[in-house]
Amino acid sequence: MDVKRAYRFRFYPTEAQAQVLAQTFGCVRFAYNHFLRVRTDAWMERQESINYNTTSAMLTALKKTPEHAWLNDVSSIPVQQSLRHLQSAFSNFFAKRAKYPSFKKKIGTQAAEYTASGFRLDGQRLRIAKLEGELKIRWSRTVPKAARVTTITISKDAADRYFVSL
Repeated sequence: MDVKRAYRFRFYPTEAQAQVLAQTFGCVRFAYNHFLRVRTDAWMERQESINYNTTSAMLTALKKTPEHAWLNDVSSIPVQQSLRHLQSAFSNFFAKRAKYPSFKKKIGTQAAEYTASGFRLDGQRLRIAKLEGELKIRWSRTVPKAARVTTITISKDAADRYFVSL
């Protein structure tokens, strides 16, 4: 039986890493909000239901336009994850487990989730796709050697503190 366990550590990014992370948070928020608007408008105007696969294809086309080329500057993994989160939000809404999805705001906590292909964790070193260098993490406890890390979430709270959740 697999036991799921989460670990949260604080880290201190360099100035360049903080800039790339801010850009990543902005791209994640933009993708979520943009496709929430697209899905809402499609339903209100045409009673058309749009799923994750359609939004993923629309994101690929959106990245190819000159005015949205900046979406290519960050790793595509957290941007795709935001579409999966949007799909989960709609699934929970239709199953009557949650309210209608709301737009993400720039103020407050920002987060970006990376799947296993977007990071490399070997021992006490964590490297993230399209981020120079490794993260300077304050390891407050040890992660078991047998642990299999499948996703990590990089977050920044309102006090500009950065955290990584494994």
